Amino acid sequence: MATSTAMKLTLVALLCMVVALPIAQAITCGQVASNVAPCASYVTSGGAVPAACCNGVKTLNSMAKTTSDRQAACNCLKQVAGGIKGLNPNLASGLPGKCGVSVPWKISTSTNCASVK
Repeated sequence: MATSTAMKLTLVALLCMVVALPIAQAITCGQVASNVAPCASYVTSGGAVPAACCNGVKTLNSMAKTTSDRQAACNCLKQVAGGIKGLNPNLASGLPGKCGVSVPWKISTSTNCASVK
């Protein structure tokens, strides 16, 4: 009987741990900002795209696996872009292509991120 009670307690403890695990981690604006920070000089002045910028764009793209992740990344990119003084919108929107990455929305401060799938 003691074994049965111990098994039940163990089962309850395991169940609590599984329920407490996060289901999914959403992309944070901090992650977005840190990944695209090396791109600031390019999107304001042009020239060669820094390798660190493309690495960040690729990392961010690989992190955005779900619709909610892509929408969160889109909203964060809009915030980051809005805070870059002297941003050239054409350079910003062309950045994924320059880095060999395809994103399902236009990088722009006017993008409706709710429509991003």
